[in-house]
Amino acid sequence: MFGIVMAVGLALDQLSKYWIMGHFAYGQSLPIIPNVFHLTYILNTGAAFSILSEHTWLLVVISLFALVGVFWYYRKTPKEQKVKRFALACIASGAVGNLFDRVYYGSVRDFLDFRIWPIFNIADCFVVVGVGLLIACLAKEIYEEGKAEKKGEK
Repeated sequence: MFGIVMAVGLALDQLSKYWIMGHFAYGQSLPIIPNVFHLTYILNTGAAFSILSEHTWLLVVISLFALVGVFWYYRKTPKEQKVKRFALACIASGAVGNLFDRVYYGSVRDFLDFRIWPIFNIADCFVVVGVGLLIACLAKEIYEEGKAEKKGEK
């Protein structure tokens, strides 16, 4: 499953970025739903919210360490925990998509513009969905452990 999620996520991310680069000039914006959702092509030299802008090398190193951690945790996660493994694959897919951009282009290609949020891309979506699912899985585990402990106390 990990490989499939990685391949699908990476393909969607890179194909969408390739399409944007081929159809938009840098900074060009196309309203899809005016003042709500636009396609706006920008380059982001930082991480989320442009944190660490102009520190591409540091972001590459951080991404590589994060990927090692995700792969390690994935291997430790039992196969029965499918949602958690899916979440980790999503995180890895998004991280690889943006890592590719940083290494190859020196910045990340962003284009999804909801006007009330910084502009982002498909890789970012995979990371956010993955992190959200992972948090939900971990919260459920903590809750279930707490219930089991309470039963043991009675």
